[in-house]
Amino acid sequence: MERYILTLRCPDRPGIVRALAGGIVRAEGNILESAQFSDPATGVFCMRTCFESPDHDYAAVRGLIADAVAGFDPALTLRPEWRRRRLLVMVSRLDHCLADLLYRWETGELPADIRLVVSNHETCRPLAERHGLPFRHIPVTAASKRDAEQRLLGLVAEHQIDGVVLARYMQVLSDDLCRALESRVINIHHSFLPGFKGAKPYHQAYERGVKLIGATAHFVTEDLDEGPIIEQDVVRVGHAYAAEQLVAIGRDVERMVLARAVRLFAEDRVVVAGARTVVFD
Repeated sequence: MERYILTLRCPDRPGIVRALAGGIVRAEGNILESAQFSDPATGVFCMRTCFESPDHDYAAVRGLIADAVAGFDPALTLRPEWRRRRLLVMVSRLDHCLADLLYRWETGELPADIRLVVSNHETCRPLAERHGLPFRHIPVTAASKRDAEQRLLGLVAEHQIDGVVLARYMQVLSDDLCRALESRVINIHHSFLPGFKGAKPYHQAYERGVKLIGATAHFVTEDLDEGPIIEQDVVRVGHAYAAEQLVAIGRDVERMVLARAVRLFAEDRVVVAGARTVVFD
């Protein structure tokens, strides 16, 4: 039996689940897991389903299901479960998020296929190569930014990348690149925005005596750090914590939140609905 993962998003109205189930039945499928959500604020219906079928012909199965739900004009994804999402990871100099993702990938905790690492610096090359991954150095300056992004898009196409992970990649993506990779780029940052912008946000937080350290993982859009949120977390801290301790705690939270967000993405558990996400975890 072949196991498939399916997601669907469309305007909500009666009959969607019935039509989808009918398509799965026509593919001789048996539903193993299913979750759905209808958002009253936007009128959007979202669904994630795992099913098995004796038909290993992916194109034929997709065709049967797509025909069954065509009247609802859905955004539909389908993949065999064994075909893992292909990821490209971008990083600058700070390696804590990259190191954590590579560890989880190498031990099998992260159900994705990391294909390569791209950076605007050489700092993380040894880390990537220790894990047997190609490392591509693409320097970025104001003059070379457009060419650098075209090189990145070339790598995305060459490696058939499904998602790009910004593991503390400290460059702002252009609007054109954000549109070209819509809902495919995941970023991680501290949750002090908009309060503590710029360099050393944890030191700024220390000066203000914050009581919570947090991190946010979100999809990248043209609006800087304001894309649909995938995952968040916080840790309580106190007045006795030094600035360096806040930095260390912040890095831990960033690692955990990014890893969870990437896992959710890799398992097709995140559906974008306007400015929000529906997360089937």
